[in-house]
Amino acid sequence: MTWPCKHGERPPGRHDLVFVSPEGWRATLDARDDLATNSLLTHWPKMRWPTIRRRALPSETTGLALGLPLPPSAGKTRLSLLIDIDHVASVARPPLLRQTRPYAPRSWWPTLDRLDELALRHSVDARVFGSLAWQSLTGLDYVTASSDLDVLLEFRRETDLDRLAADVAAIEAGAPMRIDGELMGADGTAINWRELHGGASELLVKSIERVVLLGRHQFISGAMAS
Repeated sequence: MTWPCKHGERPPGRHDLVFVSPEGWRATLDARDDLATNSLLTHWPKMRWPTIRRRALPSETTGLALGLPLPPSAGKTRLSLLIDIDHVASVARPPLLRQTRPYAPRSWWPTLDRLDELALRHSVDARVFGSLAWQSLTGLDYVTASSDLDVLLEFRRETDLDRLAADVAAIEAGAPMRIDGELMGADGTAINWRELHGGASELLVKSIERVVLLGRHQFISGAMAS
């Protein structure tokens, strides 16, 4: 499991887990009639389960924008929340891939092991978001037969991004699931590994503030210089 770090060490970024205080949950549920009657959601703060940082909408000028995907049994509803920053109890990075292995289908285990070996070989951190992450964090059934594996590979300045993406593609070729996910730099900007591997001349670069198109070479040279 992911251990929360103290709030205030750094602002929450994309994919970060945000743990809301009991007071924050109470204020949120009291203000949202559509949420107050959801039995699973009212259970969330009691279990101290997290939410996830998301990009704010243009109309959300104050507060911290959070998301919460509910499991398939609850209709796979994606909830949008907005809380006061003072109601953030702690922040954590997404679970490490190796931490989520026991919660994955056994048919996934060889692929997870290969990805973990890849991360070690490239000296990158391999983390998980999406259905497997939420299943590991809550114990609820998020992973289905059609689920993708959403992996977050946090690269360093010296990482060979083209080689890294090619190695992910090679693992996916023999995997029982689709491997989706991102390559993320130290500054929190990220690209889809598949776009990079596909040789696109422009890449969709995501950050917590915006989504922009950036030339392939511009992104790679910037990543190597950061």
